[in-house]
Amino acid sequence: MNIRDKTILITGANRGIGEALVDEALRRGARRVYAGTRGALRHPDPRVTPVTLDVTSDSHIRRAAGQIEALDLLVNNAGIALYDDLSSLDAIEQQLAVNLFGSLNVSRALLPLLRRSGGAVVNCLSLAALAPLPIIPAYSISKAAAFSMTQSLRAFLAGEGVKVHAVFLGPVDTDMTRGFDIPKTSAGSAAAGILDGVENGEDDIFPDPASRAMAEGFRNGVAKALEREFAAFTPPGRTAA
Repeated sequence: MNIRDKTILITGANRGIGEALVDEALRRGARRVYAGTRGALRHPDPRVTPVTLDVTSDSHIRRAAGQIEALDLLVNNAGIALYDDLSSLDAIEQQLAVNLFGSLNVSRALLPLLRRSGGAVVNCLSLAALAPLPIIPAYSISKAAAFSMTQSLRAFLAGEGVKVHAVFLGPVDTDMTRGFDIPKTSAGSAAAGILDGVENGEDDIFPDPASRAMAEGFRNGVAKALEREFAAFTPPGRTAA
């Protein structure tokens, strides 16, 4: 996929990586960028169309799907991270609602458009999807679940011309990581790495220096080999709903 002249929806587009993805898509010549946000958004570029979209709201998702006439690329970027110690089920459920079910439900609603265009889904995950970060264990659980969902969507959609990408982000300098005193990449650099991976056709995208160090080991590891092996068990004729 080449971003030029494509129509893209980016969730969580009002700040951080989402905002940077909007700007990077425009820089690469996107025809239209639907910017999904929970609140109002104004953007100076006429190619940007704000879309009110809380990914935990079924009515928002239905309304957004109804106002988008064509789509080449869906970027499920909206997410939350809460500090917890697994003592509160509410914290786990809240993060699953956004990080797992939000991405799944938005993808399901927009699959007809992506099938029509032969488009792609990008799910923004985290290195915490591969190994839990103990200070944010519920977030880690939600991202691990979202990774498994991404792999399943990839298997179901492989025969339909819809590509599904997993993005494994390391530390990025956003509000979400403000309390971490560690090296971080900029949101703009992460956004460029994500869209580079999409344009290069990478199933699994490692867009920043911290995650890039894991890329070769993951791609040549047993987990990836098992994913390829298990994909052969996708029932014939079954598609993602």
